[in-house]
Amino acid sequence: MTETAIKPVAAVIGLGSMGLGMATSLIRAGMAVQGCDVVPASVARLVEAGGTAAATPTDAAKGADIVVSVVVNAAQTEAVLFGVAGAAETMAPGSVFISSATMDPNIARRLAARLEATGRLYLDAPISGGAAKAAAGQLTILASGSSAAFAKARPALDAMASTLYELGDAAGVGAAFKMINQLLAGVHIAAACEAITFAARQGLDLRQVYDVITASAGNSWMFENRVPHVLDGNYSPRSAVDIFVKDLGIIQDMARGAKYPVPVAAAALQMFLAASGSGLGRQDDSAVARVYAQLAGVTLPDATTAD
Repeated sequence: MTETAIKPVAAVIGLGSMGLGMATSLIRAGMAVQGCDVVPASVARLVEAGGTAAATPTDAAKGADIVVSVVVNAAQTEAVLFGVAGAAETMAPGSVFISSATMDPNIARRLAARLEATGRLYLDAPISGGAAKAAAGQLTILASGSSAAFAKARPALDAMASTLYELGDAAGVGAAFKMINQLLAGVHIAAACEAITFAARQGLDLRQVYDVITASAGNSWMFENRVPHVLDGNYSPRSAVDIFVKDLGIIQDMARGAKYPVPVAAAALQMFLAASGSGLGRQDDSAVARVYAQLAGVTLPDATTAD
């Protein structure tokens, strides 16, 4: 008789669009999932999907073999681990904390060292792919950590990702790779917004511009993905302006510490800051085009007039 493998228990802390999708992927893989979030409606959606509600990170981590943290930044990650009612209080020895937030690599290393000193494991594992891929278990995960951390986290990684990069044996490497991605992503979004608004200033048919550019050498993944938001006049956030204020700000800090110039990323940051300062921080990051339009006196489509 074949013995059935016991599925690990997982905790997911942070049940926004990404975290909820990751939690449902774990449930679909047969894991017991307990989760918490500061928004009660998000916890209710987890329960509807078959998970168990927890009031705090401490409660969520009780009995969990794997704790997945899907919060916004390093400060929230530190609070989830070591703050009041933090997960580190109840994580079992040998359990693993998977950190998905985008952060400075030095902070990732510091958090890992602090947790590992308690006998728990830390996997630096920022994510890419968006909410739809999170829900489908098709994320790209850029991970680094000890072989023991990878081994403990493997069932969750297999459930959440279609592409897993194992980038090093210590925390911080995954975070550094993610920041390179974010530098390019932020620059490409700003460039796409600049180009499509410049096309409007030239009086061109914007949908024809989109068709031509996406079939030409000037195309980028961000142009192809974000410009339709501008064409539809729909800035409902898939990824918000303020995300890139944060991430490009981290890049500036890293570059300053390394005495390395990043002038193109710095220029992109200024446009995201302008958008945020104009009250667009929670809109889709393609709302940078609205700043260009305002500066140039250009009218872009809106949701009521877009074709």
